[in-house]
Amino acid sequence: MGEVEPGPAGPLEPPEPPEAATDRRPGGIRVLKRNMKHNGSRNCLNRRSRFGSRERDWLREDVKRGCVYLYGADTTTATTTTTSSSASSSSSDLHLVLCTVETPASEICAGEGRESLYLQFHGDLVRRLEPTERPLQIVYDYLSRLGFEDPMRIQEEATNPDLSCMIRFYGEKPCQMDHLDRILLSGIYNVRKGKTQLHKWAERLVVLCGTCLIVSSVKDCQTGKMHILPLVGGKIEEVKRRQHSLAFSSAGAQAQTYHVSFETLAEYQRWQRQASKVVSQRISTVDLSCYSLEEVPEHLFYSQDITYLNLRHNFMQLERPGGLDTLHKFSQLKGLNLSHNKLGLFPVLLCEISTLTELNLSCNGFHDLPSQIGNLLNLQTLCLDGNVLTTLPDELGNLQQLSSLGISFNNFSQIPEVLEKLTMLDKVVMAGNRLEVLNLGVLTRMSHVKHVDLRMNHLKTVIIDNLEGNKHITHMDLRDNQLTDLDLSSLCSLEQLHCERNQLRELTLSGFSLRTLYANWNRLTAVNVYPVPSLLTSLELSRNLLECVPDWACEAKKLEILDVSYNLLTEVPTRILSSLSLRKLMVGHNHVCALPALVEHIPLEVLDVQHNTLSRLPDTLFSKALNLRYLNASANSLESLPSACAGEESLSVLQLLYLTNNLLTDQCIPVLVGHPHLRILHLANNQLQTFPASKLNKLEQLEELNLSGNKLKAIPTTIANCKRLHTLVAHANNISIFPEILQLPQIQFVDLSCNDLTEILIPEALPATLQDLDLTGNTNLVLEHKTLDMFSHITTLKIDQKPLPTTDSTVTSTFWSHGLAEMAGQRNKLCVSALAMDNFAEGVGAVYGMFDGDRNEELPRLLQCTMADVLLEEVQHSTNDTVFMANTFLVSHRKLGMAGQKLGSSALLCYIRPDTADPTSSFSLTVANVGTCQAVLCRGGKPVSLSKIFSLEQDPEEAQRVKDQKAIITEDNKVNGVTCCTRMLGCTYLYPWILPKPHISSTPLTIQDELLILGNKALWEHLSYLEAVNAVRHVQDPLAAAKKLCTLAQSYGCQDNVGAMVVYLNIGEEGCTCEMNGLTLPGPVGFPSTATIKDAPKPTTPSSSSGIASEFSSEMSTSEVSSEVGSTASDEHNTVGLEASSLPRPERRCSLHPIPASGVFQRQPSCATFSSNQSDNGLDSDDDQPVEGVISNGSRVEVEVDIHCCRGRDLENSPTLPKNSSTPCPEEHARGLFSGIRRQNSVNSGILLPVNKDKTELQKSPSTSCLYGKKLSNGSIVPLEDSLNLIEVATEAPKRKTGYFAAPTQLEPEDQFVVPRDLEEEVKEQMKQQENRPEPEPSEEDLAEPPEEFDTAL
Repeated sequence: MGEVEPGPAGPLEPPEPPEAATDRRPGGIRVLKRNMKHNGSRNCLNRRSRFGSRERDWLREDVKRGCVYLYGADTTTATTTTTSSSASSSSSDLHLVLCTVETPASEICAGEGRESLYLQFHGDLVRRLEPTERPLQIVYDYLSRLGFEDPMRIQEEATNPDLSCMIRFYGEKPCQMDHLDRILLSGIYNVRKGKTQLHKWAERLVVLCGTCLIVSSVKDCQTGKMHILPLVGGKIEEVKRRQHSLAFSSAGAQAQTYHVSFETLAEYQRWQRQASKVVSQRISTVDLSCYSLEEVPEHLFYSQDITYLNLRHNFMQLERPGGLDTLHKFSQLKGLNLSHNKLGLFPVLLCEISTLTELNLSCNGFHDLPSQIGNLLNLQTLCLDGNVLTTLPDELGNLQQLSSLGISFNNFSQIPEVLEKLTMLDKVVMAGNRLEVLNLGVLTRMSHVKHVDLRMNHLKTVIIDNLEGNKHITHMDLRDNQLTDLDLSSLCSLEQLHCERNQLRELTLSGFSLRTLYANWNRLTAVNVYPVPSLLTSLELSRNLLECVPDWACEAKKLEILDVSYNLLTEVPTRILSSLSLRKLMVGHNHVCALPALVEHIPLEVLDVQHNTLSRLPDTLFSKALNLRYLNASANSLESLPSACAGEESLSVLQLLYLTNNLLTDQCIPVLVGHPHLRILHLANNQLQTFPASKLNKLEQLEELNLSGNKLKAIPTTIANCKRLHTLVAHANNISIFPEILQLPQIQFVDLSCNDLTEILIPEALPATLQDLDLTGNTNLVLEHKTLDMFSHITTLKIDQKPLPTTDSTVTSTFWSHGLAEMAGQRNKLCVSALAMDNFAEGVGAVYGMFDGDRNEELPRLLQCTMADVLLEEVQHSTNDTVFMANTFLVSHRKLGMAGQKLGSSALLCYIRPDTADPTSSFSLTVANVGTCQAVLCRGGKPVSLSKIFSLEQDPEEAQRVKDQKAIITEDNKVNGVTCCTRMLGCTYLYPWILPKPHISSTPLTIQDELLILGNKALWEHLSYLEAVNAVRHVQDPLAAAKKLCTLAQSYGCQDNVGAMVVYLNIGEEGCTCEMNGLTLPGPVGFPSTATIKDAPKPTTPSSSSGIASEFSSEMSTSEVSSEVGSTASDEHNTVGLEASSLPRPERRCSLHPIPASGVFQRQPSCATFSSNQSDNGLDSDDDQPVEGVISNGSRVEVEVDIHCCRGRDLENSPTLPKNSSTPCPEEHARGLFSGIRRQNSVNSGILLPVNKDKTELQKSPSTSCLYGKKLSNGSIVPLEDSLNLIEVATEAPKRKTGYFAAPTQLEPEDQFVVPRDLEEEVKEQMKQQENRPEPEPSEEDLAEPPEEFDTAL
């Protein structure tokens, strides 16, 4: 068992290179020894760690074979003697062990001569492997749980050294120096006892462990003769008369002192730092958590004053010298934390520590508790969360002092009866169990219980055994269950109820003691509370189906907070708005058409009425609600605003006013003057045309102003008086003059995109606070170099990149275009990044992505830079969209390295590509996501969700999976208190609760698909899918559309980072560029081509190397084309000229209408680069023969073309080529076509080069049809005259077998011929005459079929 099967025939070991040696170990295990260097930034191995081809071939024979990277201990030690620099830091010794999934750890240890192997996950804890555990199987299981499915891919990933950031094996246990210092400090130093100098300095062994300083003679250190000095409450001082010396003193009247002299400053600082932590404690506490300990240090038992011992997150064993069975030696121990130790079995000897008052044994996999647990009579707190308990022993009832018992996230199906005996217990905490029925009679019998936490169970019904009321339960938490009806009227003392995220239709409660009620995210149509809750202060009923506010709520005299947003309300009762206690009213997202008039003064401070149908606000709103600080009336139909006050002096204290997306005009501006304390003002997407300067002058307290989406032509100059303004957003207006905002002392963010700016007048010095300036979308804006230099200190400057001038824009395919907007909101950093590539994978697709790191900005930026490259690589490996998308996410997860161990990010990736599966569709859209970023497709004006939200609150299946993995979900619905997401990229330390496997969906794109919206969590929390689609459907500019979405989210209450990307799709016939639809192929210099196609070509496979699909006909292989146009003459191949008149050019098709594939060509995944080295006299460097038709200035030209292969049988039906071509006369040179050639480093346009007509006719050849559009490195398409790489003018070059030919060089600008503007018409006529000239009939000899050739460079 465990032996490695023999490899290929011959020796199993590969030859030994200088840097590696391979040796044979017992059990058939092969070990490759290499000393590898680590990458310091990621702590992963570089390429040198990969094994050779022999080992790789051996692995391919069986997917159950693999390799294990075995690391040496990476420990940095400090020495007390002078040593070389290499002694202070040792590099890891790496062994590559070839084995199978059946090979146990003991066999690998025997081959390596080691005692044990150690396993480390995610750079965190290190545990010792059991001898029977199989390391390779552990790796394979880990990769499988991450999401890899293909066994061969799992095998490949397991051999990747980058995986060591997630899982790593050690031959000996690694330790970090700072961890060792915290556990134990020891050394031989000169020591003097006492404060006086009567005692002499003597060499002693000094140990600092736990709470004590232990001093013993060097000879007697093993016999127990030592002095123990308790340090808790004592002091540590520097000895000034002796260098690097410390004085340790204990507490109390009879305190003792020891002076210790250290040899180096580093040692002195280490001891001082650690001892200072001990003496500063009030109680004797020792924290040894997260140190991968298997036993307690031996010297710790000398600290008999320890009262609290923390051993959380270790691998403590039972039967070891310092194991759990020896903890009873601490005679004063009161608190013990052994959580997350994976014990499996309850350590029974812990029940002998009678002094314990607090015991934490959560997350240890206990299935049951021993009866001896009843011996801990002093126990007050017992935490057993995260185990697999189903029952509790009756002996637990002996713990009469137990006041806190945690049994959440176990497997209980009912409330344990033993809890009735625990009379001191006031809380029943059973969240995350398996209760399906709640029997209130059981709780009634527990008269001592006041708080009940049953969230995240499977509760469906609530039953009552008798009519007796429960007068002791005050708090009940029933969140995230499956209740449909809830009647808790028998709980007459209930003060607080949480029942969010159920399926409640009706709720009945007792109002005698009710103070707070939270019932959001249900289906409530009725809420009954009797009697009227006179003590009720907070009522939250949002996201339900209520059609009116309950009457009892209107009568609640102490109600301060009322949230009934996202319901079906049509009116707001007068008693609610006129309440003398209500301070916060949320009625947004309803159908309210009018608010009642106010007669008396009210204390209302916050009013949210957004997303209703209000046409006006109450006239007395601002005069009666004098405490109103926040008003959000966005997304209504307001045409005017009420006056602030009746008198001259305003009493308004309004600070935040959101009026976005209404019908307000310039007449509302004077009303704003009545609110002099305004800090935030949002008036976006209204009908403002002017903003009077005199009115803006009075808003001196303004800090944030949003005027985007209006018709403003200028921002008043009086904005310079708003000295506190830090944010100005005015995109999508008609502003032509840059506002005077660069003199404001606190300005930070300015967005003037999508306007009509032409120039910017800037002061001599810009404000140092300016961080973000957005000027994109101003097509007429020209920034001088001086201005750009002035803006160089700005953190984020966004300006348009001016496109290169082109003479033919009809060749460019515009199937999609995108706009991106990101706003930081109220936070000081942007943790959202986006990926946008309109031309991806050689220009035939597009990739868009959104990454949200929540609180970190590092991971979104890493994903932004790497994920497209990973996708491009995965697409080459598989054509299955589910496979390559899933692998893209999983590989990106791995590539995050150490950054992904503690940080995480939501990710969304959208890939548009030609649809090969559905012949009725031109493109398909594949969307994959983890976390909370989402994509929505607008199809026929309706939103189609393409993503899945992976959060505990909105995905019950994922929540159940996390619960089954025994994660602790805190009350704020976060996994281990970290994140609410259940799937993310990164956060590997939360494995297996957080996984990177994405949700994937694919859909064919049709003519009905208008746009695609990508957004992060903050965007979709404040905008519905339908509203987002309707908001941007009719916006012409995708950038303005994305900006609008972010502005709406902020105006609707978003204060977090928000990101939006809008991709406009043009998949309809209007995006077609086929000649069959009447689009004339442009000539070489932009003139319409008059060439006609004589013979229709055979159907071919469209090329994927450009945005416009182009085809090769089956006349010849690409190798033959390359040989025909550029190789030197030889005896084997006769020179063949390409006569343009005899070559039909296929009609060009776009990606919407590809020619059906016939299997003629097989697309190569790569491209060949053809280069030529020519001498100064124009001769080829290989054989010094002049190349006919090539004019050279001796430079080097590299041409990149796509390589296709064709079959010989398809050549038979192809038009034949002439063996010889006639040499054109000089007159034909003069009358020939002009081919525009742009010099690579030239900025001149319109420079034309006269070229022989026969040579330019090559562009009509099917083999060069891809040259009608040349793809740049960024994926864009430019017309022929802008191409930097040319091959069509080398048609007369001799032929040779290699894949390289002599390409023509470009002439100097002074040698090129320019066509004057006034002669263009005459030139065009000459071109037509030349095209209409009859061609000579080819002879029979010319029509002879050339021999079959397959000459491919690859």
